[in-house]
Parts: sequence; structure tokens; C-alpha cells
Amino acid sequence: MKIMLINHYAGSPTMGMEYRPWYLAQEWIKTGHEVVIVAATNAHVRNVQPEIQNTLQEEIIDGIAYLWVKTPAYNGNGLKRILNMRSFVRKLRKNASKLAQKYQPDVVIASSTYPMDNYAAQKIARKAGAKHFYEVHDLWPLSPMELGGYKASHPFIRYLQRAEDFAYKHADGVISMLPKTAEYMQSRGLDLRKWHYVPNGINTQEWNSFEHISSELETKIQQIRDKFQYIVGYTGSHGVSNALSTLISTAKLLRNKSIAFILIGKGPDKQNLILEAESADLNNIFFFDPISKQQIPHVLSFFDILYIGLQRQSLYRFGISLNKLYDYMMAAKPVLLSIEDSDNLVNKIGCGFSVEPENPEEQAKRLESLIQMTPKQRKEMGEAGKAYVLQHHDYSVLAAQFIQILQQ
Repeated sequence: MKIMLINHYAGSPTMGMEYRPWYLAQEWIKTGHEVVIVAATNAHVRNVQPEIQNTLQEEIIDGIAYLWVKTPAYNGNGLKRILNMRSFVRKLRKNASKLAQKYQPDVVIASSTYPMDNYAAQKIARKAGAKHFYEVHDLWPLSPMELGGYKASHPFIRYLQRAEDFAYKHADGVISMLPKTAEYMQSRGLDLRKWHYVPNGINTQEWNSFEHISSELETKIQQIRDKFQYIVGYTGSHGVSNALSTLISTAKLLRNKSIAFILIGKGPDKQNLILEAESADLNNIFFFDPISKQQIPHVLSFFDILYIGLQRQSLYRFGISLNKLYDYMMAAKPVLLSIEDSDNLVNKIGCGFSVEPENPEEQAKRLESLIQMTPKQRKEMGEAGKAYVLQHHDYSVLAAQFIQILQQ
């Protein structure tokens, strides 16, 4: 099968997020399928942006064909980002016949978070006589409405809504990364026979051949270990939505316990978090610079409990599919999940504790429960999470599920 995957933000392990297109493509190629990933040259989630000379230019990365579409640079979520999206979609629609003829796809997948790329995907698919699928990361325009406070009458929201409704009406299939979106999509016109679910996951190869963290970072973590009996770890973005201020409040409540908190990563709220910890004169919380994705398996091995949290948001009624959660479970460590998730894996599997979001008192209580367990009990918790991820969230499994859907 020839697969064209359109994802504005697609990256790779060396370039940075998004990783899912790279993971799926790797597995599809192993099983004999041909893949081209179509992505924009400018994406805020990537660490490294491609440099191209032409409007459309192909590059081979790790054996995968990437077709880069030249788009204008942008920062933040303002008008320039919208223009960046429009440039990407317009150039794909304009070159639909050329792309259909060159790649002759059997399937075209629109997967850019925002739904407008479905216009381009549908046109390319029609020209090539291919199927058109819509892969849903987040529910747009519902996400900017509920998270950003935009009204349904806002011009950009209306633009998004038309594109979402178009996708549900015209796509041959819809693949959701969130487990509880079917009813909402049906309300927007989707025939539920087209609805499928393929969540995020892990790449076992990364866990079998991970990179070691620097000796300097390892020494610093060991020094913390010498002073504290237990370490709660967090890796990832330091934004307001990650509710790390709540974790600092939890650290205050546990300042007299032998528990250290290590936060690794970067983000717009990091400096505020550091100042908050300093103003509280906390000696049990430590901040470190981000590390590469390939080093995550190694650094997680130094922690006893892994934390993941998000602000309380109504959107989580559709469930979550966070890469970080699957990484934590793969690390075989107990997880403290502080998210209002309607489809809670941590509770379902018993691989840790789930607490209500933004509640430091309950977080502290559950952390104390975890450290009062025997090492054997904590190990069993962690192993339950790892076993579940290997069975259900290995990308080799997810890629095969995806292909079954495409071939139906």
C-alpha cells in the first residue's frame, strides 16, 4: 500500500516533535508499505526546522520520504500561525494533481491537529483515486473554544468548524487518538461506522537502545539521592497547563519528608516555577534543563515515582492519549496521575494512583501512600503498567491496527 500522511508538524527523533508520523512510518515500511510524510518547513513544536530552496522539496530521513512544504515562520498562536496553516494547505491544494501523479497514493491521511488539511487530502485522494482518512489529535475547534475562550461566532472558529464538518462528511474513515470522541463526532455529522480509535504509544527500539544522560546530570541526581530516600520525577514541558505549580505546593507539604522532586524540561512557565520554589525556600525540589527524547528511558530509571498532571479542563471528558504517560508506564515505575481523565488507565491497570487535578493535599497524601508501600509492591505496580503498554501501545501493534483500518 502507498500511504501519504499529511501532518503539518511532523518531525523525527533528531528534529523533535511530532514523533507519531515517524513511528508509524517506520513500522509501515518494515511491513512492505511505501510512505511519504508531507509536512511544513515551520512548526513551533520542532527543535530543528528543515531548510529547503523550493516550494516543495523531498528529503529522506531515517529511510522515510519527507515532502517539505515551504511555509512562513511564526511564533505563538497569533495571526502568523494562522497564515502559516493557510500557506501549507493552499500549496498542497494547488499542487494536488502533481502530488497525486508523483506518489500515486492508495490512502491519503490528514493529520495536522487542525482540520483544514482535509481539503488538501480529499483533493489529492480524488485525483489519485485513493481513500481519504482523517486522523484526529484534538477536537478543533472545540479545543480553542474551551481552552482559549473563543466564541463560536469568531471568524477563525467558524473557519475551523466548516473544515471539521467537511472532514466528517467526506472522509472515508476517521481515526481518533482519544477514546471517547465518537458521540461528539456523530453530533457533527459523522457516520459512526467510519469511527476508529488508535491511541499514542511507545517505540520499544528506543527503550532497547537508549542514550545515557550526561555524567554531569547523573552525578547531580546521585547527589540528590544521597540526601533523600525517594525521588518523584517529571520530564516534559513547563507550561501553565502542566499544573506544575500544584506540584510545588505538594513539595511544600512534604518538605519534612525524605522526598525530592526533580523537574526536567523547559517551557514558558519554568522561570516562574523556579521563583515560586525559591520564594518558599524549598530544598526538596530541583530543576534541570531538557534532555533528548532518546535519553528519557535512562533518566526515568533514577526515579521512584513519576508525576504527570494537567489543569482541570472539560476537554478531558473525551479521554487523553499522552505520550508521556506511556513512557512513564514503560519505565515500570508507579505513576501519580493528576488529570481529570474520563478513561483513566492508571486506575484501570493499577499502575499507580490517580488524584483530582490541582489538589496538592491529595497529591501529598497519595505520595505518602506510595512511599509507605514495600519496594516489591511498588515494583509490581510499575510492572503492571509496562506489561499493558507492551501489549497495547507498542507502535508495531498500533501501526498494524492502523493498516487494518485503512484496508477495510
